[in-house]
Amino acid sequence: MRYVDHYESPLGSILLAADDVGLTGLWFEGQKYYAQTLSPEHEERELPVFRETKQWLDIYFSGQEPDFMPPVHMVGTDFQLMVWEILKQIPYGETITYGEIARRIAAHKGIPHMSAQAAGGAVGHNKISIIIPCHRVVGTDGSLTGYAGGIEKKIKLLSLEKADVTTLSVPK
Repeated sequence: MRYVDHYESPLGSILLAADDVGLTGLWFEGQKYYAQTLSPEHEERELPVFRETKQWLDIYFSGQEPDFMPPVHMVGTDFQLMVWEILKQIPYGETITYGEIARRIAAHKGIPHMSAQAAGGAVGHNKISIIIPCHRVVGTDGSLTGYAGGIEKKIKLLSLEKADVTTLSVPK
């Protein structure tokens, strides 16, 4: 069974989704791919995973780095799961590029090259926004591209983490 709950963040309403294993979704209302993987058969319920996630988000939006991770249940292709594991390793307040993610996957697979666009596609389909920090990924040229929640939210999240956004550019 799938369950949902809601969280009001300083950046807007967030929909939380979970199954019996852990958190399966965290989307800003109206973002690209909003609740795309959420089963029509779900119910609204207060669960321990939602209480933990809300506590994590409260700490995060207060400008601090949470020192725990709520239980997550990432569901995707093997490639997506590899990309999302890399996202989890990006330190708070830092950024990496889509190209760096592609390089890490290529090295892991023992192949000479991996497409940054393929990595970007997997980053964009991350279902657990903020906690799996896809907002910390930028273009190779330092551009703030590709955040399903919108570039404005990406800038605010990075600023909240005190990341140096002055060197990053917003695409026209």
